Amino acid sequence: MVDRNAFDKIQQAGGYVSFSCGGAQDANALPISKVNADLAMDAATCVGCGACVAACKNGSAMLFVSAKVSQFALLPQGQVEAARRAKAMVARMDELGFGNCTNTRACEAECPKGISISNIARLNREFLKAKLKD
Repeated sequence: MVDRNAFDKIQQAGGYVSFSCGGAQDANALPISKVNADLAMDAATCVGCGACVAACKNGSAMLFVSAKVSQFALLPQGQVEAARRAKAMVARMDELGFGNCTNTRACEAECPKGISISNIARLNREFLKAKLKD
């Protein structure tokens, strides 16, 4: 049994869109490129199983956090709160004592959903953009 409380706390720190986006539109009417839509859906497949943290020599949760940030950062609905989300989720991850990423890719190799570490690069860009706005 995996204790997911830490993952839940990170996601609660900013892993949702907090405003109404309206009703569902026709899929062909959304101004989202297929590439971005596919990347967002791939990131959204993360189930928070903890395999990435267990595989990481530093106990980093960067793959999980980056997947949750990426699933919203790639879509227009997530842009409104992108800066707040990235800062809040990284701060919560640090507060909970997870280690830092050293890009050994062990997390990516163990992920049962095949989450790519390219999401970590996206998280770093989103976090840097947010900090530069401060």
